[in-house]
Formats: sequence, structure tokens, C-alpha cells
Amino acid sequence: MAFLGGCNLGARPIDQHIKGFESLGAEVNIAGGNVRATAKNLIGTNIYMDIVSVGATINIMLASVLADGTTIIDNAAKEPHIVDIANFLNTMGADIRGAGTDMIKINGVKSLNGGKSYSVVPDQIEAGTFMLAAIASKGDLIVKNCITKHLECITAKILEIGGNVDMNGDKLRVWCDKRPSKAIIKTLPYPGFPTDLQPQMGVVLSLADGTSIINESIWESRFQYTNELNKMGAQITAQGKSAIFEGVEKLYGASVYSSDLRAGAALIIAGIVATRYYRSI
Repeated sequence: MAFLGGCNLGARPIDQHIKGFESLGAEVNIAGGNVRATAKNLIGTNIYMDIVSVGATINIMLASVLADGTTIIDNAAKEPHIVDIANFLNTMGADIRGAGTDMIKINGVKSLNGGKSYSVVPDQIEAGTFMLAAIASKGDLIVKNCITKHLECITAKILEIGGNVDMNGDKLRVWCDKRPSKAIIKTLPYPGFPTDLQPQMGVVLSLADGTSIINESIWESRFQYTNELNKMGAQITAQGKSAIFEGVEKLYGASVYSSDLRAGAALIIAGIVATRYYRSI
């Protein structure tokens, strides 16, 4: 396969993916901008993840489903979509246990069965984006078909900054009728505050009353969007993996550039709440 693309968020090593494949008995070579992995027979083994990696956890889990013997992934990621993939594979005849904890056990099976129907778990990042849009715009909305348990880290911060959340089964109402208050945010693997909602929260904090801080522990270049928000009147100072947000009362329309997917979502929210006219210079 071709080498990695995706959003420009900094270094995106695949060493944990390769470590997992090779531990199972595959041979992995990188040359000419391509990754070539081959295997005649994968053998189950114990694999310790040096860092918590969602993608590597998923890849190792997929590779080991049909391996001979038992594979244990230690220090595994715990995101809801990892649990969802395990549940999906189990409906096809896989034997995966412990997904959603930091240790996943996969007993290899001879084959998988198709012909199944499966509903994919609701996306907590999509739901969280709508929730933060409501807070930034002082709006009132209902998000349906979500799993509120997956949104607890977002809900907690919304309540902390003065927003309101009412959960009712698989839907929730989010509203805010005042300027949000300041906060300190640190992104962490699930169940911590997700890095994929950090830029959207950044828009909220750029409008908050007081000085807020976001510490980004996952990606080294996630604050590129702050330069674009500053064009719209925000007062954000970003350096390395930290950013200070001096809250302003308004954002103003401007031409901006999205450096990555979540930055694009954040700038859309900023555009929704911005006034029509450019700030006077």
C-alpha cells in the first residue's frame, strides 16, 4: 500500500503497527514510499503497545483474528469504535474479548462468516462537534441517536463552562444562553477529552469570559487553526503543545484556511458565530 497521508497534524509514525504485524510473524518492508507486508502464517502472541494507539490496536486486532493461537494486546486503546469493531468481528465468528479495556484477548479462528447485518456505533466526535457548536452560538439543539456514555468527557466540560446538557436515552439536548466561562483542557486518549474535539472547543474558549488553556498531549501540530481564528479577532497564543486563549466577545468574518479535518469543523463553527463585517483596523 502507499505510505500514509491524512491530516497534517505532525509526525504520524506507524512503528506500533509494524511491531504488531512482525510480532505475529509478518514481514514488513518500507521502500519507495510504499509499505509492503507479507505473511504465510500468523501466530498468536503477546503484544505490548509502547503508546496507546487507536489505529495500531485496530490493525493488530484485525490481523490476529485469523491467526493461529491466542493474541493478547496489552496497553490497548479503549475508544468506542474499537469495541464496535470487536463486536462486528464477533458477529462474523471471531473470538475477541476485553475490547474497551487496556487488555484485549483474541483467540484465533479458522474462518469468518459473512451475510450479516450490523449497525455501526454512533460517532461521538460528530455528536460532540454539534454540542460545541450549540455552546459557541448560544444555541439550543437536540442530538439524536447518540450514546451519551461516550460523551461524558465532553458533557462534563460543557457543564463546567456554564452550558447545559439534558440526557434522555439515546438523545440529548444542549443549550447555552450566556457567554461561556474559562476552562483548562488537556487532551487524552479515551475516556479523556478527545483531541478530535480540541479545535472545536478552542472556538468556544476563544469566546469565553476569561483566560483559558488547552494542553494537547496527542498531536504536535494541532494548533494550526489558532492562526486562522486570530484572523477573525480571537486572541490566542499557541506554542508547541499548549495554547492560551484570551476570550473575546465577538469573532469577525475573514478568509481562513483549514489545515485538517477537525480544524475545518472548528472554522465552520467560528463562521456561524462571526459577525458579518470585518473588524475595524
